[in-house]
Amino acid sequence: MHKFIIIKRARKYLLTKKHPSALRTSSHCISTSTTSLRIDNNVVDDFPQRTGLESWTNVISVLAQGGLNTELGVYEASQLLDSGYRPNEYVLFHLLRASSDLGWDTYCQQLHCYILKSGFLSNVFVSTALMGFYRKINSLADAHKMFVEIPQPSVVSWNSLISEYVQSGKYRKALNLLVELERSEIYADAYSFTSALAACGQLGSLLLGMAIHSKIVKYGLERGVVIANCLIDMYGKCGSVEDAIGVFGEMIDKDIISWNSVIAASARNGNLELAFGFLHRLPNPDTISYNEVINGIAQFGDIEDAIMILSSMPSPNSSSWNSILTGYVNRNRVPEALHLFGEMQSKDVPMDEYTFSTMLSGIAGLSALTWGMLIHSCVIKQGLDASIVVASALLDMYSKCGQVKIADSMFRSLCRKNLVTWNAMITGYARNGDLTKVIELFEQLKTVRDLKPDSVTFLNVLAACSHTDIPFDKVSEYFESMTKDYGIKPTVEHCCSMIRLMGQKGEVWRAQRMIRELGFGSYGVVWRALLSAFGACSDLDVARISAAGVIKLEGDSDYVYVMLCNLYTSHGNWDVASVIRNFMRERGLRKEAGCSWIEVENVAAHSSNIR
Repeated sequence: MHKFIIIKRARKYLLTKKHPSALRTSSHCISTSTTSLRIDNNVVDDFPQRTGLESWTNVISVLAQGGLNTELGVYEASQLLDSGYRPNEYVLFHLLRASSDLGWDTYCQQLHCYILKSGFLSNVFVSTALMGFYRKINSLADAHKMFVEIPQPSVVSWNSLISEYVQSGKYRKALNLLVELERSEIYADAYSFTSALAACGQLGSLLLGMAIHSKIVKYGLERGVVIANCLIDMYGKCGSVEDAIGVFGEMIDKDIISWNSVIAASARNGNLELAFGFLHRLPNPDTISYNEVINGIAQFGDIEDAIMILSSMPSPNSSSWNSILTGYVNRNRVPEALHLFGEMQSKDVPMDEYTFSTMLSGIAGLSALTWGMLIHSCVIKQGLDASIVVASALLDMYSKCGQVKIADSMFRSLCRKNLVTWNAMITGYARNGDLTKVIELFEQLKTVRDLKPDSVTFLNVLAACSHTDIPFDKVSEYFESMTKDYGIKPTVEHCCSMIRLMGQKGEVWRAQRMIRELGFGSYGVVWRALLSAFGACSDLDVARISAAGVIKLEGDSDYVYVMLCNLYTSHGNWDVASVIRNFMRERGLRKEAGCSWIEVENVAAHSSNIR
């Protein structure tokens, strides 16, 4: 069935070539110089008979070149397969890659069936191409399943799957695969270790990265430029600048990536003087070199210095501007970010998905709906509305501006969704107190292939539960499912959500026990959460313990004394309440005034002293 689709596409492609010279060029690309293609009454005739080896050699040549003639190459390959010519592994490799690039997913799956029947699955080139196809369509489960079916996977097969997990953000699975590789009879190579180091860097796992470094030394691979660069990058991302510089210093041959990696390691960890030192020593710094310094200054230094470098560097790109935008947004200087955004537009600086996602994040923090809608129109104009990164930022912005229906409409219309997108929508409903929608989306997410809830998902489910009268047993089921079914370790935020829920049910002693069991007793925020849970509880003993915990870990706070004063007042203990008020007056502690945001002529204004 799919063969006819391919023939139809090839026929359509050829019919668009009106000029005879175009026909001669296309025909020459897929066959010998004496081969010609005849188009008559919308029919593409079969190719002239040739030997199998000669035919497949021509097909490989076309498929390897790619470009406009790829469909013709796939068409001729399909004709040869239908005629009974048996391909070799190189043909199947190029045919899989070309079909995958064309987006012919069904055809690739049919090729997979052919490969299984013809016994080519054990070939390293073919199996690697198949795994690459499944990764491209975001089906890592199928890629892993296919990997398991390979009788004797080579190191290339191992590396392909490890790399695919890293590129998909599943770093722990990638590292688990490296451990399995080490236990197998196959030896890991430099590519195995570079992928593993990338995973360690993303996870910030310094000890594991150091263990892999020792393996690299054991295998005698530490002198390689690529692997040394990966080590510098890993140590930098794990916060060990000294080790990163140590690896850099031991390198005999250094390329521009080596220099940029050590600059990034220094700048991203706040060592700006070191970063400047390496930048000045670098003979010919490129745009990335300057960008890393700008990024470090935007995070830890004076943003005006970053702007000065931006204005003087040879060829700034969108990343140069994005770093400063991010710096402004992270410091809650959104008006200045908007001004810089306008300057980017006036200077025709190319804007990418990170430009818009950063701006939308800042606008969401202000709940400035008008600005958000203006940025949204820019996104559509740039053709980036289908980007998952931008779409997730738009969902977050509209939800924080109270326009959850617009966010939901966008979410439903997205062709592709990842876990960030799902979490953005679940967060939006949780923030707007719609538990029914939160649970509905949560249950839908559990059924999505290759996706599963993470700690953020469960945090929003628990937060949404705290705004309703849902039975506590049901909430406990969600919490237990998180730890047992998904292996997610509870964080301080999860603990605080559970404490609030327990407080609402009057089970503060149970909440105190949870703090001890989870080992969060040294976090002031959990004692603060426990103290705030006393609206439905009359246990003053636990209240005093909670208040003492907050004061010990966070110092004097008007919040603690106001809460205690209110509790004693509600119990009719006016004398103690009066003592607390006098104490606050002596210390100069005052209850912080309430505040809200309102939008006035497209500007988010801060209104305080709300009564």
